[in-house]
Amino acid sequence: MNRSPRRAVLAWFAARPGWRAFGLAGPAVVWLLAFFLIPLGLMLGTSVMPRGVYGGVEWGFTFEHYGRFADRMYLSILWRTAQDAGITTLICLLMGYPVAYVIARSGPWKNFLLFLVVLPFWTSFLVRTFAMIFLLRDTGLINAMLLRFGLIAEPIQMLYTPWAVLVGLVYGFLPFMVLPIYASLEKMDWTLLEAAEVLGARPAARFLRITLPLSLPGVAAGCCLVFIPSLGSFLTSDLLGGAKQILIGNLVQNQFTSARNWPFGSAASFVLMAVVLVGVMVWQRIRDADERAI
Repeated sequence: MNRSPRRAVLAWFAARPGWRAFGLAGPAVVWLLAFFLIPLGLMLGTSVMPRGVYGGVEWGFTFEHYGRFADRMYLSILWRTAQDAGITTLICLLMGYPVAYVIARSGPWKNFLLFLVVLPFWTSFLVRTFAMIFLLRDTGLINAMLLRFGLIAEPIQMLYTPWAVLVGLVYGFLPFMVLPIYASLEKMDWTLLEAAEVLGARPAARFLRITLPLSLPGVAAGCCLVFIPSLGSFLTSDLLGGAKQILIGNLVQNQFTSARNWPFGSAASFVLMAVVLVGVMVWQRIRDADERAI
């Protein structure tokens, strides 16, 4: 009896495990190739081509756009970006770890607290950033409350400052720190802490020797999820910083829009990518050294 075409195809794939794996992963591979690797290659080619007179590119080859980053102005922008991203990551870690710990130990309230953490994702990042403007501006809620209670005599300039940019970055990326740490803590065997307590370990020792080491994978994931997007963020510094504090993301955006200097914008993107890769490699080396020491 002849088998149906569908069964014949399934049998053919079942007899060839390699093709079966390709059939499962093929759509994702094609998608990444079409919308990630090919555009990335086009940007790489654009970054080493001369700029056109009226925008765009001209045929040729040059490293001039990468060489511009030897200028002190662009180095300061790159340093400021890395500094803001590092401070944002540190603040998110200091604020997010206790929140994740409380959620992991909250018992029946766990799902509700997780719902509150992911609630900001129900609206767009742009809307949340505009909400921060209404909080931080001179006539915003914070200044209005401080004036009402007589704590200040005149409004404090909070908006369009470097501090406002940091607040916006922390506000936007804090959930990305809480969720991975919570995932690590939630899988932890809490009886280890009880055993350590019975053996006389103090709370600080129990945290440093048991809780923190077991949650390090979540800490590492959270730091990467916060640090890397913070490096490329441009919307927060644009809206909350008033375009007074230029980050590398703003530089890339301006080159592709108002300046119409696509080669330099592409080169800046790859410089940023190189910074990210160096940071990830350094972190992996530190992590591997710690694992070997253990």
